[in-house]
Amino acid sequence: MQVFTEAKDKLLTLLKTDQNTGLTAEQVMKNAAEYGTNMLAPKKPTSLLKRIWHSATEPMILLLIAAGIIALVVNVIRVVTSNGNAFWECAGIFTAIAISIIITVLMEGKRTKAFEALNKIKENVAIRVLRDGYTVLLNQKDIVVGDIILLATGDKVPADGRLLESHEFAVDESVLTGESVPAEKNANFVITDEKTPIAERCNMVYSGTYITGGFGKMVVTAVGGKTEFGQIAQVIANEDKSSTPLQERLGRLGKMITIFGVIAAVIVFVAQIFFFILQGNLMFVDVMDAFVTSIVLIVAAVPEGLPTIVAVTLSINIIRLSQQHALVKKIIASETVGCINVICSDKTGTLTENKMTVINTISSPEILQNICINNTADLGLDGSFIGNPTECALLTAAEKAGWDYRSCRKNADVVYMFPFSSEKKVMTTIIQENYKYVALTKGSPEKIFHFCNLNSQELEEIENKIMLYQKKACRIIAFAHRLFDKCPDFNEEIVEKNMVFDGFVAISDPLRLDVYEAVKNCRIAGVDLKILTGDNIVTATAIADELHILNENNIAVEARDIELLTDKELITMLPKISVIARSTPTIKLRVVNLLKDMGNVVAVTGDGINDAPALKNADVGIAMGISGTEVSKEVSDIVLLNDSFSTIVNAIRWGRGIYENFKRFISFQLTVNISSVIVVISSILLGFKAPFTALQLLWINLIMDGPPALTLGLEPMHDDLMKQAPVKRSDNILSKTMLLQIGLTGMYISTVFLLQHIINFLGATSEQESTVLFALFALLQLFNAFNCRELHNTSIFKNLFKNKLMLSVTVITIILQIIIIQFAGVFFTTTPLPLFMWLKIFGIAVSVIVVAEIAKLGYWVFKRV
Repeated sequence: MQVFTEAKDKLLTLLKTDQNTGLTAEQVMKNAAEYGTNMLAPKKPTSLLKRIWHSATEPMILLLIAAGIIALVVNVIRVVTSNGNAFWECAGIFTAIAISIIITVLMEGKRTKAFEALNKIKENVAIRVLRDGYTVLLNQKDIVVGDIILLATGDKVPADGRLLESHEFAVDESVLTGESVPAEKNANFVITDEKTPIAERCNMVYSGTYITGGFGKMVVTAVGGKTEFGQIAQVIANEDKSSTPLQERLGRLGKMITIFGVIAAVIVFVAQIFFFILQGNLMFVDVMDAFVTSIVLIVAAVPEGLPTIVAVTLSINIIRLSQQHALVKKIIASETVGCINVICSDKTGTLTENKMTVINTISSPEILQNICINNTADLGLDGSFIGNPTECALLTAAEKAGWDYRSCRKNADVVYMFPFSSEKKVMTTIIQENYKYVALTKGSPEKIFHFCNLNSQELEEIENKIMLYQKKACRIIAFAHRLFDKCPDFNEEIVEKNMVFDGFVAISDPLRLDVYEAVKNCRIAGVDLKILTGDNIVTATAIADELHILNENNIAVEARDIELLTDKELITMLPKISVIARSTPTIKLRVVNLLKDMGNVVAVTGDGINDAPALKNADVGIAMGISGTEVSKEVSDIVLLNDSFSTIVNAIRWGRGIYENFKRFISFQLTVNISSVIVVISSILLGFKAPFTALQLLWINLIMDGPPALTLGLEPMHDDLMKQAPVKRSDNILSKTMLLQIGLTGMYISTVFLLQHIINFLGATSEQESTVLFALFALLQLFNAFNCRELHNTSIFKNLFKNKLMLSVTVITIILQIIIIQFAGVFFTTTPLPLFMWLKIFGIAVSVIVVAEIAKLGYWVFKRV
């Protein structure tokens, strides 16, 4: 049963209540037991242990745990075989695990606050209710189905209900439907279509909305979780957030690296055992050494520093985004926002200001006097609207024109007033002025034209001007007046005729000033904008046209046109749909989910309760911090502190920069991994012993995971970020270009290393050989970090000095490399090298940059040819 299609008498009988006396005390108890109370059922909070478990089982952390366990096994074996230990490495890895989990738990600890915010809205609100024939004030939580509630201007509706009586009744439903203009309500309005959307149910009012005009009486038909408001709350509570694109990509990368490392370790282990058998000296100690070498190789292959680098980089960039007026609530969102390729935006309060505004200039004193006196609204001292938004917009315009409406009202001698009604669509006030009487009238143009003596030419000119504004979805208010020598009869038909037409004003909910440029920048960045609004199709289309997002390939539809389509049918249409008018929370949520299923990375922007489910389920939910409801802010991932749509574009730019920095770091790290595995496997297969000692390998890992690598994650944003296509959800972190670069560079480093190992082209003595290999390999990796700063075919010299931190850290690391070789030989098993040898090593190490630059130059030459 849909209560808005039922007859009032039948509905009252069904709910066992009386329109004039309300519920009895006994029936209150029965209805509360049958229909529930006016409270949202709290969701059981997630325990701290469960939150820690969820954080610890993320792909990034699992990689770190695997590396820690492997390192622990290696050191236990070393102790057993009396080869020493380095348990401090294990301690460092497990400390990194703890830090990553703590950061995640702290940053995401506010997930349950959405429910708390919803319940706070329902507390401490006094409601006028009929009970046992008396009007009483009740707390909102004590309302039950069947209660008869009295509503007046300024009241907040406590529950869903069917109107029984109404007089000039209007409701601001923007938080629920997205409509900027208050919805006119009529208790006698008959609805037969059970699929009528919320925004068109003129005989219903809903929990969480506000009365902006008139008064009425309603019978409560739904409370708590059964209200439209409550159903949204249930969606917020039950809809689990899916994994983000970054988490999915890191998961795929982690699996790939793990498989690669295990395969390499097995090959090394089997090869060593095979050689031992061939040599006829297979002993238990040899088998253990082979096993330790294999495990060390896995440690070298698994980038255990990746999760820590990701956490640290994201945390630093969260601070940077806050400086751009974007408060990031979920740590991973600071990167995910850079992958967005579709933005589903609400209109009211997001693209527009959600504040009705007069957009044409008013100079006529007759119109300004009419606005000030023939008006029942008011403005707060801070300019806030009190009363009907349209009338408040008129008062604001009068103040901007230099008129003090309060003084005008105070000094006006009002004789009589004919109030506005939805049937008449006009309002008239009669005032006495200089011993004469003036009737001031305002209302719909059609009615005002009927009252005035306009010839056909005048009427056509005025209508043509009005039409230009109506195409922009403006609300038009016309004004007229009439002079009387004596006080007229208080009869509307007598007063409202033979009037003088004074003009009209156009009122709209204007677009935010920054939206035009922001939408243009989104288009340049390859980000598609879809407007999902509760407004009607005319208003929604006008806004879309103003933003230039509609054409033959981008259309506007109403929710009712698509809600009966299957998911498969809707998916085929979604690429062409740019506007969905009369959108409901369910439609918004469905569209977001289908866009994600199509491989898009979806952001949702909004400020109302009706946006909350889609905000929560999007890859990135973005709420307005100033105009947004508490619910929308609590379920979002990012809150815009300045309500500026352009801040979203800035966040996308920063997010893309973060993602590129991850790629730089991973490119550097995987090059180290590949070359480490190649040189270890090749050395063993060529009959050499493992080329690095355990401590040398730890130092190489430090280069790979420590400050030198971290500085790549802090690379300043390059200028071409917003000209690149968005990253698809299905894309891997490793692009074909990256794989080619990693593979070729890894092979080059490995080849240079093995050539030195085999033919000793640097001319090292037998005592210097292992030290030269260690120094050469470390320096080749450090200089390759400069190549990794450029992910595309751009010369490293273009942005060489933009990352001064990276330059400083690299120089310091090189100095440390020299120090440990020259002065810490006891610990690192190295021999001090002469200056000339160092110069030759540096010359060969720098070649990794020279070769890469020559390759890029060749690419550009080939491309031009």
